[in-house]
Amino acid sequence: MTLPPPPFGSAGEHRLQQRLGTTERAARFYDQQVRPCLTPEMRAFIGRQAMVFLATADSRGECDASFRAGPPGFVHVLDDQALAYPEFRGNGVLASAGNMTENPHLGMLFVDFTHHHVGLHVNGVARLYGDTELRALHPTLPTGIAPGRAPELWVHLRVEEAYIHCSKYIPHLEPAPRPAGHSPARPKDAAYFTGSQRPAPVGAPYPSTEG
Repeated sequence: MTLPPPPFGSAGEHRLQQRLGTTERAARFYDQQVRPCLTPEMRAFIGRQAMVFLATADSRGECDASFRAGPPGFVHVLDDQALAYPEFRGNGVLASAGNMTENPHLGMLFVDFTHHHVGLHVNGVARLYGDTELRALHPTLPTGIAPGRAPELWVHLRVEEAYIHCSKYIPHLEPAPRPAGHSPARPKDAAYFTGSQRPAPVGAPYPSTEG
């Protein structure tokens, strides 16, 4: 008799759990920590976050990891089973959004580096909307996330599972003011990894920009 699959986790992770003898420990984690929707505590946590890491893959399974940031609440919780965040004009590549048009599965990782040092995984199915289109469905979407800029797209995520990323090894980071401009020793973004401008040697101090 073929048993039904467990409610959470991939077939690959369950096979590896059996191989390494962690099936019971993993089952406790699924039972105690993984939820099919956002709890009130998860919703409040997302509303406090100013950054999120994204994981997408195209139809061939080739992966891409990315990062989004904005003022707290830029990832807007619509209800306990859905959230949305804006996509603004960038380099025009649209790697993450492009992957979603082929493979709508999206993984999001929120990490609090400054206060409680804990993370939250949110996985689900994404759909792209235009700004006007999604606001017609959800008038409470935030405005003014990037002053003077309108979103090109919104990513809407239907939540399938959400669970904790434990605090072990999450570093403590101190918020710092953003500098007014780049240090002269720092190449501009477009040249940073292309070799057209050489970065300062590893460990070399940046020249002071103070008078």
